[in-house]
Amino acid sequence: MCHPGKQDCTRVASDQNGCGCSERRVPRQLQPFMLLVLKGQDSYGYELIEKISEFRFHDSPPDVGAVYRNLRAMEKEGWVKSKWDTRGNGPAKRIYRITPQGEEILHGWAITLRKRKASLEQFLGVYQGYYGKGNKPRRSVTPTTVGRTNSRQNRREKKNATKGGKENV
Repeated sequence: MCHPGKQDCTRVASDQNGCGCSERRVPRQLQPFMLLVLKGQDSYGYELIEKISEFRFHDSPPDVGAVYRNLRAMEKEGWVKSKWDTRGNGPAKRIYRITPQGEEILHGWAITLRKRKASLEQFLGVYQGYYGKGNKPRRSVTPTTVGRTNSRQNRREKKNATKGGKENV
């Protein structure tokens, strides 16, 4: 386990953070959530972070820097527009709103996420078939260790099939 308190968290060497469940692995997933929030109402960065957090997509709020980088990138693409709001007390806030082009991108994200949902449901169904409800694998398994295990297992099976130089097929 790489995060205290996370029961299903397993270290994976291929991840920069060493965590197979790292929520930092899918920063582009912020975009559909941001566009969806902006479809409901114009908003500024920190308000967007609060609204995105309500979706509970991650265990922690999205990275502030990632939100603002995505807002700038989406504005450059024409998916959102911004203006400065100088009303009220405190510093001026940059208010973002979704554009018609951003709404088209939001529709595209909905299609993509529906497809991913179907793939994930299929994956979880197969996984549950292997492990059943509540059963977990005996040891940490990654695609790399699965490949090694299968290779070792194949060599062992081949060795067992040939006893005394004769194949038992």
